[in-house]
Amino acid sequence: MPTFNYVVRDEVGKITSGVSEAESEQVLVRRLRERHLMVQSISPAKGQTQETARADEAPKGSTGLSSIFMRVKGRDLSIFCRQFATMMNAGVSIIRSLTVLEEQSPSVALQQIIRDIQTNIEGGESLWKSLSRWPKVFSNLFVGLIKAGEMGGVLDETLSRLAQFLEEDQKLRRKVKSAMTYPVLVLIFAMAVVIGLVTFILPEFIRVFKELGIKELPGSTQFLISFSNLLTTKWHLCIVGTIAFFFVFSKYKATKIGKRHYDWLKLKAPVFGKLNHKIALARFSRTMSTLMSSGVSILSAMEIVAGALDNEIVADAVMGARAAIREGEPIGDPLDRSGLFPPMVVQMISIGEETGSLDQMLEKVADFYEAEVDATLQSLAAALEPIMIVLLGFIVGFIVISMFMPLVSAIQGLSGSDAGTGSGEGG
Repeated sequence: MPTFNYVVRDEVGKITSGVSEAESEQVLVRRLRERHLMVQSISPAKGQTQETARADEAPKGSTGLSSIFMRVKGRDLSIFCRQFATMMNAGVSIIRSLTVLEEQSPSVALQQIIRDIQTNIEGGESLWKSLSRWPKVFSNLFVGLIKAGEMGGVLDETLSRLAQFLEEDQKLRRKVKSAMTYPVLVLIFAMAVVIGLVTFILPEFIRVFKELGIKELPGSTQFLISFSNLLTTKWHLCIVGTIAFFFVFSKYKATKIGKRHYDWLKLKAPVFGKLNHKIALARFSRTMSTLMSSGVSILSAMEIVAGALDNEIVADAVMGARAAIREGEPIGDPLDRSGLFPPMVVQMISIGEETGSLDQMLEKVADFYEAEVDATLQSLAAALEPIMIVLLGFIVGFIVISMFMPLVSAIQGLSGSDAGTGSGEGG
């Protein structure tokens, strides 16, 4: 039986280390947690490190070039987990479950992936290793949870937790997408109106201005005429410039420093910054809770969480906290120093660590922030609707007034000239 070195923290905060035999790392984690000990780290005992590393090494690459283009929707993945968990709980074997899942999956890509996983398992490979062949579909979080459940003998429970996690994550994404749909549509409509007025209507007014001999134009009208000339005579440069801008931006965002700058802006942006911060906290709490309730040690869980977060700034804070925990600090202190975790979150995590119920506390934090995100999205959508309507009215009004101001001035000039001519004839 494998032997592991472990470091734990007891209920009063004292850190101790020891050596124990266990069927797997996950089994040892459960045993220690049953003794109300917070697991800090677990590693194979000396002499078993290389063997364990070779056994745990995930296969590199994938089954073919088609894996590069494989994409599976989050909804299909959550349904896959839920159905898989149901069949495993009913005592159906993994191979038979995968056969059923392949037959009833609506996704052609997922069918091919399930077929590949089934082939690998029949060849003697574990489930988590087979899943790790498809990193574009199954994240480190997904594979890590399956590995914990498979080695701990609680695969059905792990699949149920994973299905619930994916469903909550999809629900959060749908709420954000739904709240942002209306403002984006209004913005696109406003841009279409502006381009239509400036490209097709304004040139006709410019022709009238020339026929009437109007030379002195207001600044706003001159700006619109310059903008119209740019769109009508150099439209190809506008298109190329727009494409080049988004291309350069996407390439910059793909770099490490560019991603950090973009994520920093997401947290500091007016109005949306607080929303993005709450989303990051909800995702951190939900992911961490799911991992720890599945028997993953706190250090391994924090590493997986950092990789699963979509914000480099928050991920760096998590990894910094992980390094501090490795040195013996309680989890709450480094999170508090990062300035990204509110006092309430820090206190609840500290209490959870002290009482040995960190996974439950993190679940409560996740529920709270998901409710906060929902409330923020509702208030934001309610506030954005009148703001976007006023903005659209202002833009259209500015264009219309700028086009008619020269005509009004010309008409007033003609009226003044007619009045002067009439009074001269009367004299």
